[in-house]
Amino acid sequence: MAINASAPAVEIVGANPTRLWGLDTAERTRRIAAKAGLGGTGAPVVLVNADHAFDPAWLRHVAGQPGLVVTLGGVPVLAHACSEHQAALLRTAMRDGRLPDEAEAFAFTAYEDGAEIENKELRKRERPFLMELHPGTVRQIERASYFGAYKGVTDILTKYLWPEWALWLTRLAAWLGVTPNTVTAIGAAFCVAATFAFAAGAYWLGLVLGLVFMVLDTVDGKLARCTITSSWWGNVFDHGMDLVHPPFWWWFWATGLVHWGLALPDTMFWWVQGAIIGGYVVQRLIEGLFMRRFGGMHIHVWQRFDSRFRLITARRNPNMVILFVSLLFGRPDIGIIAVAVWTVVSCVVHLVRLVQALQLARQGGPIRSWLAEA
Repeated sequence: MAINASAPAVEIVGANPTRLWGLDTAERTRRIAAKAGLGGTGAPVVLVNADHAFDPAWLRHVAGQPGLVVTLGGVPVLAHACSEHQAALLRTAMRDGRLPDEAEAFAFTAYEDGAEIENKELRKRERPFLMELHPGTVRQIERASYFGAYKGVTDILTKYLWPEWALWLTRLAAWLGVTPNTVTAIGAAFCVAATFAFAAGAYWLGLVLGLVFMVLDTVDGKLARCTITSSWWGNVFDHGMDLVHPPFWWWFWATGLVHWGLALPDTMFWWVQGAIIGGYVVQRLIEGLFMRRFGGMHIHVWQRFDSRFRLITARRNPNMVILFVSLLFGRPDIGIIAVAVWTVVSCVVHLVRLVQALQLARQGGPIRSWLAEA
């Protein structure tokens, strides 16, 4: 991302050899600043205390509030200096481990007070991590960094089933120096293999291959956020895979039924595929229309109901739960029919929510995320 000429510079005060996700403090801060469009020299400047580690959201937050000083244990960790004089006061305070002189010139936020920030990118309201950085806190900070990169509003499997698996794999990938795009490419191979397995009626094998892909689909994003290496191409590659492959899975699951002697009648087959693929497209269009109409806000973060429904709405992971259960009973045919029914139900729910939001907006009511008010 290009540096915004009007944005404050970023300066690290002190040095710290302790590494997070394979990055030293200077490199990690540089990447965070570049991602936020910050940089340059001189005042205004955001000063970063090298003795601490923090979530990238804190740097963006402080950069947008001149005069703000975020402290931990009474020591400035991040501070927005409006002038070189203020910067000098803050440098001295950070090095001495105390509050700055002329304290009345600053606005202080103590991390211990529990201040929260709305993270629109990850669709959650959070209290981003901020801790002292030394070898004894590395694993704790990496864990906080990893879970801080999780979307607050997502499906039930991603939220509850495999965070710990993905954390272990994310740490391994960072240690090995594997890039997020490489993880995405490996996941894509498993995704394609799962598709072929479904087409052959090898559903259990396909579920295992699909599970690996789904976990890696979590790992690539977390690795990119934790190592501050997300890119335009990486986002296109990752989200493109997420967008394109599900209809192929559902199609070949249905055609693979012939190997079980459970092939759907032609009319039923086309109704099922029409409901799944048509509902999938319509639901995505509804989500896109909602975002366009309401300033980029996701439909899933409007009200608490929408965030809770996102846990089980007819997306890939919840649908895979349905298919898994059907396979336990030896009826993969009923599973794909159930996916079709659930897709239609989910589509109707989204449509109703869109209409309700449009009606409220016409009446002059506010349409804003409950996360901004929590």
